[in-house]
Amino acid sequence: MPKAQTITSAANPLLKDVRRAIVRGGLTAEGWSVAETFHLLEEALRSDCQVMTVLAAESVRSAAVAHVRRLAGIQVVILPDALFQRLSGTESSQGVMALVKPPVWSLEQLFRGRPLVVILDGLQDPGNAGTIIRAAEAFGATGALFLKGTVSPYNPKALRASAGSLFRVPFLMGVDPALARAALQQNRVELYAGVPARAGSRVRSLSDVDLTGGCGLVIGSEAHGVGGELRSAATDISIPTVGVESLNAAVAAGILLYEARRQRALRA
Repeated sequence: MPKAQTITSAANPLLKDVRRAIVRGGLTAEGWSVAETFHLLEEALRSDCQVMTVLAAESVRSAAVAHVRRLAGIQVVILPDALFQRLSGTESSQGVMALVKPPVWSLEQLFRGRPLVVILDGLQDPGNAGTIIRAAEAFGATGALFLKGTVSPYNPKALRASAGSLFRVPFLMGVDPALARAALQQNRVELYAGVPARAGSRVRSLSDVDLTGGCGLVIGSEAHGVGGELRSAATDISIPTVGVESLNAAVAAGILLYEARRQRALRA
């Protein structure tokens, strides 16, 4: 059973490193992602990700220890409830967070089989980004590209919104749009940019597009849409709606991914 240690000072170097990662929305100095909630701890373990440390509030000590009882090499750190709450990135914390070594993916893994790649182009909302990756896993996407200017997939809010999918869906982050375009073309991936129907007469309806081949679905930023580099290489597609012109980025991505899955199942 992992031996628990107690930290009572906010000045502790480990806690300061974790807090910086949460505030920055990225990794710790040692390259660990901060996965908060019991569910993410369970998902990290289920996904065979390396868990270095579990930080837990005193009030949930027993539950936290029980989750890693039979696992060697995991450090359990207990904090007073008030200190954990100051450290946490959530208003209603469950009292546990794990430091998880992120999987390392290659470009080839994104394009395996019949590629279905989702491209996040400038999204800023971590909740949207994580929800999109959750939908990507649910509908069989082979991978994701986080282009430069997009929120980090290691943002703790993105991790929570993904509900563990970021531990399993192959992705690359910080990719230059021109390099992403070249890689997609080299792998014979047809690009489709999700845009509002009002964007122009050349926009095709989702129902008229064949998504059964290798394809990439580009989801643009909440404020500015798809950037020029990929937009110029993509077919614009829109989701038919009634009464509204556009949808939340995560909702739109989920519909596009579902339609790709539906079409592919019919062709199977």
